[in-house]
Amino acid sequence: MTGIARRIRRRPPRYSAAALAWKGLRGTSWPRVWRDTELKRSYDAVVIGGGVHGLATAYYLARNHGIKNVAVLDKAYLGSGGSGRNTAIIRSNYLTPAGVAFYDRSVQLYSSMAVDLNINVMFSQRGHLTLAHSDSSLRTMHWRAEVNKLQGVNSSVIGPDEIKKEAPSLDTSDHPRYPILGALYHPPGGVVRHDAVVWGYARAADHMGVEMHQKTEVTDIICTGGEGPDGKGAGGRVTGVRTNRGDISTPVVVNCTAGWASLISAMAGIRLPITTHPLQAAVTEPVKMFLPTVVVSGSLHVYVSQTDRGELVFGAAVDPIANYSTRGSLEFTEGLAGHVLELMPGISRMRLLRQWSGLCDMTPDYSPVMGFTPMDGFLVDVGWGTYGFKAAPVSGEQMAEAVATGKTPKLIEAFALSRFDSGELVGEKGAAAVGH
Repeated sequence: MTGIARRIRRRPPRYSAAALAWKGLRGTSWPRVWRDTELKRSYDAVVIGGGVHGLATAYYLARNHGIKNVAVLDKAYLGSGGSGRNTAIIRSNYLTPAGVAFYDRSVQLYSSMAVDLNINVMFSQRGHLTLAHSDSSLRTMHWRAEVNKLQGVNSSVIGPDEIKKEAPSLDTSDHPRYPILGALYHPPGGVVRHDAVVWGYARAADHMGVEMHQKTEVTDIICTGGEGPDGKGAGGRVTGVRTNRGDISTPVVVNCTAGWASLISAMAGIRLPITTHPLQAAVTEPVKMFLPTVVVSGSLHVYVSQTDRGELVFGAAVDPIANYSTRGSLEFTEGLAGHVLELMPGISRMRLLRQWSGLCDMTPDYSPVMGFTPMDGFLVDVGWGTYGFKAAPVSGEQMAEAVATGKTPKLIEAFALSRFDSGELVGEKGAAAVGH
């Protein structure tokens, strides 16, 4: 990697109670979280996607490797995609050793993020319950628990009585159609404020010299030497990107998009084994806190948590038909409400406030695609399905290392694009939050 990091003359203001009181007394306002800058014609690296994965990649490039001449491009605004539409659940109780190690590193980064970025991301490690409603599901929970323990991750299988202590609102009797037989309990799991994470990474990256360019749509990736048309495809190399604001010269392009990952990669002549499906979610009116843990039921296709403001946030399975719609549906609301009431009959009078949808890129083995591609200089951090937000910090850290060193970090070796040719898949379907 070439280029000299630009020197930043200003220091970021520190967020603290003392600073808040001082500014209040003086009547002064806080500076903008990040700057608006002119788009340059050349960068050492361009990150496509202004979500938390793209921002984290840019931040760790600057912080860990001193590569600061970086542009983050987003066709809308920062956090407008999956980063602003997810249910913000954090956990590491996955099924494969590669997956557990990867997500556990992300939980560690989330745990120190408030201090590292000097912003309260409201990470609440309140525990995570994955319910089992059948003998086969319970066997999978025991399997996951043992894999987690071998990797040093705190997970165990608990029975209905212990589940009732952790989540008193759950119906643990034998009356429901799908009685709760047990659960995988994961104490480190929890929730985080997704927009605070986006702003925190954007603010920290900005003060290190990274530039964020909103309303900057990438329309093509400029390549040379490839086996396909216009120099694209295997054997070629990236020389720049074309945007609605002009061309940019760069030797490195990192695709950190969700929903549009396959379309962006196709601009470089790279095909990805991805299908895109909407994932709907909803939120209720705020009430007094009564659900202290995150609750997931794969059999009922639902997961639910309660925010610090008292709202219940629900999610479900991805829509079965691949499409790019981000609209909600009445069918989803009716099905979701029915399944949630099977778990917690006592909330039948709560009112639903709103619902929304985000786009999920699903791979055949329910694991991401990360690292280098057959196009030199074109890297991908894509295919995150329903589990991308929880992986954002470690993804940014590892992708930054790949860009800076030109080598694949050990932690993401298993997620290489080449695994679909070799057949060495990383099957995480059994650890997905809900049945897909």
